[in-house]
Amino acid sequence: MHRRIPRFTRALLLLTASLLLAAVPASAATLHYHCTLSGPAEAPPNASPGIGGAEVTIDNVANTMRVQCTFLGLLGNTTACHIHTPTAVAGTGTAGVATMTPAFTGFPLGVTAGSMDHTFDLTNTASYNAPFVTANGGTAAGAEAALLAGIAAGKAYFNIHTTQVPGGEIRGFLQPFDPVPTAKSTWGRVKALYH
Repeated sequence: MHRRIPRFTRALLLLTASLLLAAVPASAATLHYHCTLSGPAEAPPNASPGIGGAEVTIDNVANTMRVQCTFLGLLGNTTACHIHTPTAVAGTGTAGVATMTPAFTGFPLGVTAGSMDHTFDLTNTASYNAPFVTANGGTAAGAEAALLAGIAAGKAYFNIHTTQVPGGEIRGFLQPFDPVPTAKSTWGRVKALYH
């Protein structure tokens, strides 16, 4: 025997289900990128003995970007550090500065070695270079979309500038990675960069 549910009860069940679904929080999409920083990766390449590593973690629901960087052995003292994007071709070329200038909040200036770890609010125009905001609709939302698109396309690089090489002493193009290494070879590479 098939029993019919009254119209009012059906409507109440649908409303309850809708409210429950609306109460489920959106799942954050966390995007991880990293790069190795070196003089030969600069444009033009240089012979700096400086090395470093950078990791960028983007939460596109909370609209945040965590930037972590470690570097050492630079020829000159640091004067600037930021992300440039978009280059014309992924993995090569140069581009304008996308993030704040002259350096990220928390980046050590005037040193040849150091590290930083700071989380930025991507809804705040202060997180970007003013001309980058202007070129992308004049809003933080436009700048955020352009920055994330450049990073995802492999057309963004992390750059450290110094007194010895003002145009950039070490840099690296940001590439996606899995922060939980699954192979011993990957673990060794990540461990060497960040520990």
